[in-house]
Formats: sequence, C-alpha cells, structure tokens
Amino acid sequence: MLQERAGNAYGSDEAGLICGYLFDAAAPQPACAVDSAYAAEWLAAAPDAAPGGAYMWLHFNLSHAQAERWLLRHAGLSDVFFETLHEGLHSTRIERADDSLIAVINDVHFEFSFEPSDISTLWISVGPRLVVTARSQPLRSVDALRTAVKAGDAPRSSTELLEHLLRAQADVLVNIVRGVTTRIDVIEDDQLAGRLDHKRARLGVLRRVLVRLQRLLAPEPAALFRLLQNPPAWMAEPDAQALSGSTEEFSVVLRDMGALQERIKLLQEEIAANVNEDNNRSLFVLTVVTVLALPINIVAGLFGMNVGGIPLADHKHGFWVVLSIIVTFTAAAAWIALRKKR
Repeated sequence: MLQERAGNAYGSDEAGLICGYLFDAAAPQPACAVDSAYAAEWLAAAPDAAPGGAYMWLHFNLSHAQAERWLLRHAGLSDVFFETLHEGLHSTRIERADDSLIAVINDVHFEFSFEPSDISTLWISVGPRLVVTARSQPLRSVDALRTAVKAGDAPRSSTELLEHLLRAQADVLVNIVRGVTTRIDVIEDDQLAGRLDHKRARLGVLRRVLVRLQRLLAPEPAALFRLLQNPPAWMAEPDAQALSGSTEEFSVVLRDMGALQERIKLLQEEIAANVNEDNNRSLFVLTVVTVLALPINIVAGLFGMNVGGIPLADHKHGFWVVLSIIVTFTAAAAWIALRKKR
C-alpha cells in the first residue's frame, strides 16, 4: 500500500488534481501519493533534480476550472505546453520544448464502446523532476498506469514513466484490435450463413473507429526523430532507446489496424455485392411478372373501351377465343424471358 502525504490523492481536489505521486528510489517507499498542497510545497522547495533523482507525477482534470491556474502558478511548465493545450491540434507527437518534452497522446475513454467519439486527448509535459499529465475525459491508458503505480510499480525516471505510459496505451490499442477482430469474425460468420441483418452499418462504425484511431494515434516520425537526435541533457541514453522502442510498438499496432480496415472493406464489398445480387433478382422477378401481365392488360384495355365494332362481341365462343389468345401471348413472353435469363 502506498504511503500518502498531505491527504488523499485519488479524488480530484480543489486544484483539479486527480492523483499525484512522488518517486524517490532512495526513500523507504519508492512511490508515495501526494495532493496539490504537498506538490506545491515540494516544487517550491526541491532543487533541480539530477538524472536518477526524485521526481513527481501529477495528473490533472482539465475540466476543473482551477487545474490550469494551479499549473501556471506552481508547476513552472514551458509556455509551449499551455499553447499546445489550446492550439486544437490533436495528432500524436512528442517534441522538445526548451529543457522538457511535450507530448500529445490520443487515448480512448475509460468507458470505450467502439464509437468514434470515444477518443480524447492527453497532454503531457516531462521534465527531469516533474511529469504533468492533463485530460478532460477519463482515459484508459493513464488509468492503467495509475493502477500499476498504485500496485507498486515505480519508474526510476520521468522518461521511463512516459515510456510506461506509451506502452500502456499500446496495450489498450492491442485490446481494441482484438475486440474489433472478434466483432468482425462474428459478422463474417453471420454473413457466410446468410444472416445479413444490419451488418453493413456495424462494419461502418468499426471502420470509422479504426480510421480515427489510426489517424490520431500515428506518431509523427519527424518529431520523434528530431527528439532522439537531440534529447535533453537530463535524458539518459537507455531511456531514449526505451522511448524509441515504445513508439515502435505503435507502428506494429497501427499496421494491424490497417489490415483490419482492409478486411472490413472487403466484407463491406462482399455484402454490397450480395445485396445488389438480391436486388437484381427481385428486379428480374418484378420484370417477368410485368411482362407476363402485359398481354392481359392490353387486351382488357382494348375490350373495355365499350365502343362499337368490338370483335367477337356476338360470337358464341368469343370469351374462350380471347382467353386463348392471351394465354398464347403470355406463354410466348414467358418463354422469351426465361430463355434470356438462361
């Protein structure tokens, strides 16, 4: 169980802090929970941390009115971080700003239900002694990291904490890919069994989710390349390599997403072909019925005009003669239609 300082760190307090942890490998407890009051005191009193020294992780709820004000007053973050919060660009990237790292990560909501709208952004600032994460909606990856820290996981540096977060997000994406694969398998089995139902709409939703995830989650390779070529002085070489490895996991998951999109596209095309075939079959039946009904409709229209000179009007067997003519023309039309179909 984590030792707590200055109150409970798990509820959003008056500063909008959802949770906070102080990591110190030299302390009896490598990680202890803190609140915003203790965090402000520690940030004001602690000297600049050297690599391997103590650092703090603070996770904020941006929907809280005081969260950004507290960060401006106490965290000492780069202006680039606050500009990133308001610029409206949500593509995943990790960039260097002054002596810190600014990361924008897109993640799925905690209650993810395979809807394209269930995706939100997590903003991150990583320095040698402070890691700040901020979000507006509960997200799965950061909650998985918080659960791991609560269970005793204590990353030795702020960069390693970022790497753990990226790997947690990759795990969430793997689970999403597995869930989408399972749903596609069920739809494919139903399609092979002839139970179309509303599978095209369901496939469309899954495809939109994958496209949105792939578009938002694909890291910008140029930004990461620049970062790894010129990392901050406080970032150790093993941490830089681990950060590069965590981003490679994204590439694997994104390739799987691309393959799933192609599979969904093929299923949609096959279902569309089946629907078109059924429509063509129905249209052919309707056409045949119309053609077969054409002789009787024409004859009935002509003989129903009630004008003088109608043939066979006084003939003893006029009805049967006309009926024979109609049957003959109907049989001829049916033979021609069926012959063309064959």
